[in-house]
Amino acid sequence: MTEGLLLLLPPSETKRDGGNAAFTGELVESPEAGGLSWPETFAATRELVASELHSLSHDRETARKVLKISEKQAEIELNRNRTLRSAPRMPALLRYTGVLYDALDAPTLTAPQLSWAAHHVAVHSALFGLVGGGEGIPAYRLSAASRLGGVAAPRRWAPAASQALSAHRGLVVDLRSKAYAALGPVEAAERHVSIDVVSRSADGTVRSLNHFNKRGKGLFTRGLITRASSQPDRAAALRDAEELADFCREAGWELEPTGPGAARLIVPEGL
Repeated sequence: MTEGLLLLLPPSETKRDGGNAAFTGELVESPEAGGLSWPETFAATRELVASELHSLSHDRETARKVLKISEKQAEIELNRNRTLRSAPRMPALLRYTGVLYDALDAPTLTAPQLSWAAHHVAVHSALFGLVGGGEGIPAYRLSAASRLGGVAAPRRWAPAASQALSAHRGLVVDLRSKAYAALGPVEAAERHVSIDVVSRSADGTVRSLNHFNKRGKGLFTRGLITRASSQPDRAAALRDAEELADFCREAGWELEPTGPGAARLIVPEGL
């Protein structure tokens, strides 16, 4: 996953349970013999963060405050965090639920679409760093806003993540929220396009979205996966926001470049 078109997503607080119980014991499980997308880049930080999260989750009251979860949520979420190393693994794109991932609806993608997404979609997790869409992860609870040991998540992840994204050989379509973009900030560049989602009303007025921002990103990601998996060579050749906009327009999406490394996705009101 170090070259070609890369779609970069934020994670979600909510996850599916279950998965494959037959795994090697690694925190992030490779889906194939080729290995992980970033095999060495995040290994040490993953181990450190997972260890601290495991310890924190044995202190119920402190964990509730740090993770900002309710008493009811604590029963499930803290058990997940305490069993990170033994819990079943599930591909990241299937593990996450919530508004964005429900709109993406990865379980209903075709086999060729899922195969393409496994190699060209990554999720930026506060626990694992950058994870390939097809790589297996356990269910967990940790957000970009959580401070383990009093240390902010960007301080742990930003150096390695920024370097990995800057080194990517191909176009990066960045759909992360601001909180997760801070875990791996990248300077504005032609080959790294950050997407802002806005809506257009019937009278032509354009405004920013809040809750529906996530739904727009999920539907857009599904649309890109569908199109790119059917035209992989063309998708791999995309180089900037202008070419991406043309590629999306042919699939019915309105993407407007707004400057170096930036574009806005314009969706109909009430999408």
